[in-house]
Amino acid sequence: MDSWNTSNVISMVTIVKIGGSLHSKGLTKNLFEDIKNFSKTESLVVVHGGGNTVTEIAEKLGKKQEFIVSPSGVKSRYTDKETASIFMMVMCGKINKEIVVSLQSLGVNAVGLGGVDGNILNAIRKKKLLIIDE
Repeated sequence: MDSWNTSNVISMVTIVKIGGSLHSKGLTKNLFEDIKNFSKTESLVVVHGGGNTVTEIAEKLGKKQEFIVSPSGVKSRYTDKETASIFMMVMCGKINKEIVVSLQSLGVNAVGLGGVDGNILNAIRKKKLLIIDE
């Protein structure tokens, strides 16, 4: 096995995931203090969920949310163009910015990016869904 050439390694990054259920319960100052303290010694990327918040806001806007459960039990949101727009608004414009503002209020130089920024994430829509009713 070849050894690592450390001259090619820029740095290691630690990913911190703030789950959507945690966001729904309310993010606490203690959480952001922990992230701040950890960021003093580690390079961090904070990612977040928020599907429940998307559902809540979509329904307030009059857009009923539809979900599909696969035979193996995986629950997926049916995402048409209107739902995708609401999803982006909530995830990038609300939740992301709440996290950034909370970190910045503690002196953390945080930047909020969405998956479309810099083409960070790219997805291909499934061509076909198979739904099996029992």
